[in-house]
This record gives sequence, C-alpha cells and structure tokens, in this order.
Amino acid sequence: MTDTINTGTLLIKEGTTLPKGVQLESEPYTKGWRLVKNLRSSGMGRQLVDAGWTFFYMAQEIEASVVGSDPEKTKRRAVKRVIASMKSEKLNCVEITQVAVKHFLGVPYLTVSAHPRHIQESIFPFRTQHVAECNQARLAAA
Repeated sequence: MTDTINTGTLLIKEGTTLPKGVQLESEPYTKGWRLVKNLRSSGMGRQLVDAGWTFFYMAQEIEASVVGSDPEKTKRRAVKRVIASMKSEKLNCVEITQVAVKHFLGVPYLTVSAHPRHIQESIFPFRTQHVAECNQARLAAA
C-alpha cells in the first residue's frame, strides 16, 4: 500500500449507499473507512451525476499535522485525525486536497488537508429518499 494517500484521494465511509452504475474499487484503510482506488473526485462526481445522485462538496477545509519520519505511517495518522475532526457524523466521504512534508528545526512533519464530501440520492443535503417522499406526500395532500 505504498503512496496511496495523495492529492485527489477519496475515502468513503463503510456502508455508504451508492447507485448501481458506480463502479467503485476500494480497500480498507482505517476503522470504518475505505480507500477508493479507481476514482478521483471528478470521476466519482461524473458517475454520481450520471446516475442522478449528488456529490456534495463542503467548503470547510480540515487540516491535520503529524510529526514522524516514516511517511506512510505519518500519513495514516494524519488522515485518521482528519476523519476524527469532521464536524458531522452524517458525512460519508472525504477528499484529500493536499499532502505536504515539511521540517521544523530539522524535525520532519506531514500536513494533510482535506474537504468533507457527501454522497446521496437527494439534492438536499442529508435528506434521505424516505424524507423526500414524505414531504412530497404532504404537498400532494395539501
């Protein structure tokens, strides 16, 4: 699993519902999250839009810095911190936007920046299909 996390990498929460047309290859990365191997955000977005789904982009950037000399272990720890600091439990995807190796007084550290993403069928954030159907039924009854 060398150099798997870089700019454009997507991680998706295990159990996330996807439309039938999305061809997704993934592997376990950390507890509850899978690393998407065959798609970047643009490819995922195209497939979701083609299927009539929405791929939300959250403007808030999340950043985590971790000290360490082993690049892969340091990246993994930084990604875990990014996921842990996501504000909403409802978010089911994260896009890595930057991975930067830096040094301070000769000590190596790594900074990972990411944007939360959310995959769902409805165009309204965090609304399930069931909620949308209930609202349509209420409007039809009125």
